[in-house]
Amino acid sequence: MDNVDLNVLRQVVAWRDAGHTVVLGTVTRTWGSAPRPVGSVVAVREDGQIAGSVSGGCIEDDLIARMRAQALAADRPQVVRYGVSGDEAARFGLPCGGTLELVLEPLSTASQVEPLLARLVSGERVRRELSLSTGEVVLSAAEGSADLAIVDGEKLISTHGPGWRLLIVGAGQMSQYLAQMAQALDYQVTLIDPREEYTDFERLPGVQYRQDMPDDAVQALKPDAHTAVIALTHDPKLDDLALMEALNSPAFYVGAIGSRVNQAKRKQRLAEHFDMGAETLERLHGPVGIKNGARTPPEIAVAILAELTAVRYGWRIPEPVFTGTVASGAEAGCAT
Repeated sequence: MDNVDLNVLRQVVAWRDAGHTVVLGTVTRTWGSAPRPVGSVVAVREDGQIAGSVSGGCIEDDLIARMRAQALAADRPQVVRYGVSGDEAARFGLPCGGTLELVLEPLSTASQVEPLLARLVSGERVRRELSLSTGEVVLSAAEGSADLAIVDGEKLISTHGPGWRLLIVGAGQMSQYLAQMAQALDYQVTLIDPREEYTDFERLPGVQYRQDMPDDAVQALKPDAHTAVIALTHDPKLDDLALMEALNSPAFYVGAIGSRVNQAKRKQRLAEHFDMGAETLERLHGPVGIKNGARTPPEIAVAILAELTAVRYGWRIPEPVFTGTVASGAEAGCAT
């Protein structure tokens, strides 16, 4: 469940606390093109107020009309499909040939939405098992990466919480900005810094903190293909240890802050002291982030997350060209 859908859950809890009746819709399957991915959610309350989206708006309008007309099942979940025919696809604003399946779930105490939200806010990954016949829900700790699925027409099993992990070495100001922004992009964030002088600061909710040595921490956290590791301390004694472990893992992104000169020196150190080959070192991103003139910590954090997003989706960003034109009040930035 990404951060957008987490906000839907927050709204659902607020509505229920205020005494409203709420139906939660979850995209369970799609055929052809679809405006939102499987797992996306929409919530509708009895007066037609809506949170979230599963289409360009037409399906939401239909759900609102059904809710106001009390045409949705109030005692158990139901499965509905939109866009089965070409005419329906056009009516509901789905792309040509697109079909969308939703599970519509009338919420009650048995839905366990409030406990689910509390666990997600704390940074947990949670497995939710919904009985389609009774509406009863069982929550448990999620293990591994599990896809949403309807099992034997009886249960809807979904995994909620961050689908990606970001391990940040260094707990300085830039790391704080990066951690905060990354959570909005569906990352479970861990900050790693053994230095005593970086322990006395306000900790961000949902972020995990570790004070062991970076190589030990990275090794313990076992980066997988959904993990990015970024070193931001500027201290080779810390950064290099983390990078050594990360480059030997399946992590989809490994990077470090610093200039191109520092990047060349870093690769040389890793080759000489840790016997890393050219193919392995080719995986190391640096200077970390897209080149966009960023110079302040939040700007650099944006540049880093832009590159992470591109790599996640298989895009290669070409080398940008400085035009010499700078917005009023700004100065040309430095490479990260």
